[in-house]
Amino acid sequence: HVQLVESGGGSVQVGGSLRLSCAASSRSYSNYCMAWFRQAPGKEREGVATIDNTGSTTYTDSVKGRFTISKDNANNTLYLQMDSLKPEDSALYYCAAEPILVCALVAGVGGFGFWGQGTQVTVS
Repeated sequence: HVQLVESGGGSVQVGGSLRLSCAASSRSYSNYCMAWFRQAPGKEREGVATIDNTGSTTYTDSVKGRFTISKDNANNTLYLQMDSLKPEDSALYYCAAEPILVCALVAGVGGFGFWGQGTQVTVS
């Protein structure tokens, strides 16, 4: 079991940066696939980035080169560094977790069993 709490959202101007954090409560945090999702009004929730217990990462094409997912195992915290922000990045951002060693085996939104409450990011 893992409890997730996001923070770091807010309003930022176009081209600016923001770092989101997700605090996890699990002792076995490093054995989870961790991910960031986002959902804008009227749109489906989409995967943004993932990181697994080996440190392997994936990104959706629209954020490659601009966003960086990372985690601090000592503090059980997941991060999403967002640079060169665009208006289309505006959304409610969620962190998610699944107790699986390989993120590639997780099937999208439905494959993640644990979710945070979300943090709003507005780029204008």
